[in-house]
Amino acid sequence: MSQWPSFVQRTPAMKTILRAGAVEELRAELALLGAQRVLLVCSASVRASALHAQVMRQLDGLQVLQAPDIPAHSSVPLVQALAERSLEFGVQCLVAVGGGSCSDTAKAVALLMAEGGCLADHASRFTPPRQLHVPTLLRPKLPIVSVPCTASGAEVTPGLGVRDANGAKLLFTDPQLASRVVLLDPQANLQVPASLMLSTGMNGVAHCIEGLYSLERSPLAELVALDALQRFAQALPAVHANPLDLDARAQLLYAAHLSGLVLVNARTALHHAVCHAIGSVTGAPHGQANAVLLPHALAFNRPHVAQALQRASAVLPGGQDVVAWVAHTSAALGVPTRLRDIGVAQDALAVIAQKTMGERGLYFNPRPVSHASEILALLQQAY
Repeated sequence: MSQWPSFVQRTPAMKTILRAGAVEELRAELALLGAQRVLLVCSASVRASALHAQVMRQLDGLQVLQAPDIPAHSSVPLVQALAERSLEFGVQCLVAVGGGSCSDTAKAVALLMAEGGCLADHASRFTPPRQLHVPTLLRPKLPIVSVPCTASGAEVTPGLGVRDANGAKLLFTDPQLASRVVLLDPQANLQVPASLMLSTGMNGVAHCIEGLYSLERSPLAELVALDALQRFAQALPAVHANPLDLDARAQLLYAAHLSGLVLVNARTALHHAVCHAIGSVTGAPHGQANAVLLPHALAFNRPHVAQALQRASAVLPGGQDVVAWVAHTSAALGVPTRLRDIGVAQDALAVIAQKTMGERGLYFNPRPVSHASEILALLQQAY
């Protein structure tokens, strides 16, 4: 019998540029894509920053459709309105400047422009305990050029999430939605508050650890996860100690980018399933939810993923236990460590637990979850 593992390996068509001043490459990259009509997607904080002016200088002379300020977790009506406007405008490329919500909005617009219909028609659907339906989305998608401003790694992933009117996170997957060009600019990133980079960095850490034990993963995903985790262990405290250190920002951006690449060939599991439900029910920032919940989710899964957690521990300073390291690091970085600290009300916990039972991440989790009461107990520990 063969000892080789069975897996599927995907490689997106992506160009990544990491250097100080990488944003100055935007115009040239758009020219290579043949794009004259562009949809610009960014958040209110980006629009108020010097980075927005820098991006607009790069877009001077092109025809630009500017999206309204993107809220946390985006929204289905916003995506559908943007897709309609983009089709009318003749958009040829989408430029996403910001964090995960901006990246996910750009992906969702590209998806809907190509596939048509209602956005929800194309969402993945999970029915407990083991039924997962992932629509096959074959129509060609417009290219996305991303300037990441957080450490979520969302620009790399083929998946996205958008909040619907019922307080659920609709999830989608299409390898064509990974950014065609990614501009990692540590100089521009100095404008982003260190606190935001650190909390979203814990999201990247979660990508790495879940990528080591997700039921769908490839050997390359595991190797990238270990390398990225080691880089996070160096970069997070470095940015915390000196927020204006250009090298530390570059290292953190690169670690986040690698953590996104993990999810090209792995799937998130229980931890992200719960975080998606927290965000959709309460609107709490995804990075903060990750920082709070990660040590509790890892402890929940530990009996089923001991070997994977040992591999993660081996790349950390001193080989310390990864679950203890996550909890200690969150506290040392000053990121939130309790759900109550990020605006989650105690009476929302039962709703979050019930919503989690419909999240596809449970399908890829090594420890089966059969009842919402298990999720509620986990949330109560984190509260």
